Parts: sequence; C-alpha cells; structure tokens
Amino acid sequence: MKNEKKFGFWSIVLLTINGIIGTGIFLSPAGVVKTAGSKTPLVYLFAALFAVILATTFASAAKYVTGNGSSYAYSRAAFGRDIGFYVGITRFAAGAIAWGVMATAVVRTTIGIFGGASAVTNRNITIGFLILMAILLAIVFSGTYITKIANNISTIGKITALVVVIVAGFVIFLSGENHFSEIDSLRDASGNFIVKPMDISIFVGSVLSAFYAFTGFESAATAASEMEEPEKNLPRAIPLGIAIVALIYISVVTVTMTINPEGLLNSNEPVILASAFKNEIIRKIIIYGAVISMFGINIAASFSTPRIFDAMAEQGQVPSFISHKTSQGVPVYAFIITAVMAIFVPMAFQYDMKGIMIISSVSRFIQFLVVPLAVISFFRGKSSEKVIDAKKNSFTDVVIPALSFLASIFLLYKFNWKEQFSLVDALGKTVPNYYAITAMVVGYVILPLILYIPYKMGKYRHIEKKI
Repeated sequence: MKNEKKFGFWSIVLLTINGIIGTGIFLSPAGVVKTAGSKTPLVYLFAALFAVILATTFASAAKYVTGNGSSYAYSRAAFGRDIGFYVGITRFAAGAIAWGVMATAVVRTTIGIFGGASAVTNRNITIGFLILMAILLAIVFSGTYITKIANNISTIGKITALVVVIVAGFVIFLSGENHFSEIDSLRDASGNFIVKPMDISIFVGSVLSAFYAFTGFESAATAASEMEEPEKNLPRAIPLGIAIVALIYISVVTVTMTINPEGLLNSNEPVILASAFKNEIIRKIIIYGAVISMFGINIAASFSTPRIFDAMAEQGQVPSFISHKTSQGVPVYAFIITAVMAIFVPMAFQYDMKGIMIISSVSRFIQFLVVPLAVISFFRGKSSEKVIDAKKNSFTDVVIPALSFLASIFLLYKFNWKEQFSLVDALGKTVPNYYAITAMVVGYVILPLILYIPYKMGKYRHIEKKI
C-alpha cells in the first residue's frame, strides 16, 4: 500500500529540484555573465552536463544502497567504515556550511528587499537567522508529511517565478528587442571592457561558478528511508530533476541576456535577476519568487543534512544520542547540531558570502571523487557491506562514474586555489583568507579527528541498520 507520508516519485523530483534551485540563479548569474559574456549559455550547458553526469552517478549508487546518508552510505558500503566515516563527517560539514550559505542569502535578501541596503547589518542578519531557524524547526519537527507539503509548495513557487522570467523574456524578444550580441562590447565607467577575452582558465572558472547553481542534487537521497521504493524512484527522479533545472537555467540566462544584459551586469539590487526587467509586476514576481526559492532550499537543507549525522549515529560512528528521534521520526539532536553549525560558520565569516560559498562549493568534491569509485565497485561485485542485487548497466555504472571522477579531477586541477583563498585588503594588497583556510582545516582535519578517535576506541554504540 502506498504510504502518503513518504516521498513518492514526483515528490522526490520536486525535492531534487528544491535542493538545487536556491540562491544561484536569482542572485549570481551576473558573476558568470561578467566572465563568460556571450558564452554564458554554453557555460551553463557544460555545468549542466557535469551535473547530469554526477547526478546519474549518485542515482546509480542509490539502486545499490538505500540507507540514509547518501554519499556516506555509499562510501561506507563500498570501502568500509573508516572511509565512510571520513566522507560522512566532511559531507555533514559541507552540508551544514551550505545551509549557512543559503540561510545567509535568504536573510540578507529579505532584509534588503523590505528594509533597504542600510538595514542589512550583522545584527539584523543574526536576528533574521534565529527567526528563520525557529520557523524551519517548527516545519521539520512537524514530521515528514508536513515537510513534504512545504517542500512541494516552495518548489512549485520558485519554478513558477522562473517560468515567468522565461515567458516574459521571450515575449519581449518577439517584440523585436535583442541585445544579446552587445554583451561582449559593454564597457564599465572607466571605459574598459566588462567581459574579458576568454581562455581555458576563465572558461573552467566560469563553469565552476555556474556549477555551484546546480549543486544540491547529491542531498536528494540522504533520507532514502523516508521515500517510497528508493531503489527504483531515486535513479529515475534525480536525473529528471537535474534535466528540468538545466532547461530552466539555460532558458533564464539566455532570455535575460537577450533583453537587458547591461541591467544584469550593473545591478545593485538584492535580486539581480529582476534587474533585467522594467515591468514592475514581473520584477515583483521575480523578487518574491527568489525569497520563496531561498526559503524552499533551506527547507530541503534542514531536512536532508541532519540525516547524515543521524545515519552515522545509527552506525555507531558518532555518539548514539544523535540518533534520538521524536514521535514524528525527526532526528532532533542531529537537527540542532546542524543548525548551530549553519549559524556559527556564517557568523565566523561575518556573513561574507564569497568566503562561505567557496568553502561550501569546494568541500563537496570529496564525495564527487569517492561516490563514482563506489558505483564502479558495486558493479564489479566488490563491497565491504552487502548491497542490493540491482540490475547492472555498464554505461551508467562504469562509463558515467568514470567520467564523473575524471571531470572532478580536472575541475579541481584547474581550480584557482590561490585566488579563492585570498582577499584584497583596504590597501589593495592580496592577503590570505584566514577564515576560509581555518574553516577548511576545521572541517577536514580537526572535526574528523576529534570524532574519529573515540569512535575507534569503541566509545559509540553501534545500532545496526539495513542498507
């Protein structure tokens, strides 16, 4: 019998979409446009292809392992508990930081929209943070059914806003307005070209920036136990969700660059995407759609990220009290710990969006390297734990994961580490970004070490769960 309280196929598709569409497409398309110029749709296409390849890899893993934790569960099942532990801890840290990024974005944007730029102070952001977390706490603690309803509504709302962008832009284009070819010749106040000539380094950097707007799909399978037939639904739902997002993103950047590229590049508004339009009704729809979108992605993060810590507690790899659940099945302590991290990290960065976005984006790549190898291992019949006897496919279980691994290596190699982990001070001098460096050390060395030692000493209770 169908369980109405669990996520069905289309709810999983919406959860995937909701986990992806958040701040990126509403707030940061101008950053990609400034570096890629008229090549921006191509950049988003490459970013989408990379995301589809990775999403297909995660979907393939989901048919072999249906336990909670996503990349944590896959890596543990393939390579053992120690590697699973490290992937789980770093994935949890990345998820909590990503949640902090998204919470910062929704609070800053909401304050900027309704209070103006002068109201966007650290004090007001902190107050807004606490209010947002309280709202999310109420939603998540209501149980899976209420969370599913809230997720579906917010996802439909954000898709509607973006469809309005596409349709309105297309109508304006049909009226004869087309400025797409002008973007590479636009100049700043000093008379310099805004878009610089493209080379391979700029192209890769642009793809990475665009790819950030596609991340989040990897969290869709985190709470697999709360989904109907996850071994069947996840492998179909995740790629479909990515494909829908890719179509929306490419359409949005193309139409906005066509009707008003200068508005995008010179925008000072909280929601940059709205700058492409002059019609006030359309602008309001985009602005409120952005708020709904960012709130929705916070719902997705508050639902999925705590489940990673919960899954590790059930496996005895972190303190067992973390797996304690309410009568609605909500991992209460896992949620509180995740929320505290999501609040603390942005505060430590003084709400510097660039710094925490870098950490969030880069920190995802450990799972992008391990999960493809795990899928290939499952295909070969080699695993540390028993996995589902799923139908094997050499293309989706070997070729695609191999491409995922190689693409991740290439992007990490081409990533400008020096630039991303440095800042320009008041004197115009480049200095190390110690906040970003410290966050990486804490998330990837100190936190795993602190929790690993008592785990190896057998201090945590092991609660055996099915895969």
